[in-house]
Amino acid sequence: MTEPSVHLHHVTVRYGATKALNDVTLTIPSGKIIGLLGPSGAGKTTLLRIVVGRLKTDNGQAKILGYPAGSRKLRGRVGYMTQSVSVYPDLTVRQNLRYFATIMGVSWSRIPDYVKEVDLADQAKQLAGTLSGGQKSRLSLAIALLGDPELLVLDEPTVGVDPVLRRKLWEIFHGRATKGTTILVSSHVMDEAAHCDDLLLIRRGRILAHDSPAALCDRTHATTVEEAFLKLVEARR
Repeated sequence: MTEPSVHLHHVTVRYGATKALNDVTLTIPSGKIIGLLGPSGAGKTTLLRIVVGRLKTDNGQAKILGYPAGSRKLRGRVGYMTQSVSVYPDLTVRQNLRYFATIMGVSWSRIPDYVKEVDLADQAKQLAGTLSGGQKSRLSLAIALLGDPELLVLDEPTVGVDPVLRRKLWEIFHGRATKGTTILVSSHVMDEAAHCDDLLLIRRGRILAHDSPAALCDRTHATTVEEAFLKLVEARR
């Protein structure tokens, strides 16, 4: 039986008196695109940081690819693209990738493949600090792709990008998914739901629903995921 990519069991995370995650239990199977949708401040980034081992739980357990979150055995098996661009502006595109590849133990011979995948071949020798915002986002994605991780965690990768780049990014995500990569992608834009196999709807640190877009709309008698989300919120009041 295939080990789930993510399994959280009664996970709670507190920031002072505030529960950023409140008794969250969920399982994400391998090989799917899972959309983590919710408004700003819902707990999306906190959940993603738990998954990639950047944050410890106050209560509960988090297992990733069969190991405790943050385990050394997960190094190279989990890729993470943060919401803020994480590149060195004084290095070129190629130098950025070589730097992170060296840290991860990834061969430099694959770097041209990653550059091509994110459509930055023409900018390979350009300083990252001179790239456009969209190009920096694609470079951050290329860094997350280094080593071909089994689980790719993306924190609002399409925020602030134009429609053309958004379509390009989703093409990359779907290309990876067809090769068996599990993708956990957060967004506060409900329209992104159409690109996902399953959705996790989150609000105030709690998971409101975990299902396919069609199933969510069907059981809430909604015509859109946004309408389904609003109905679920209303039902919790």
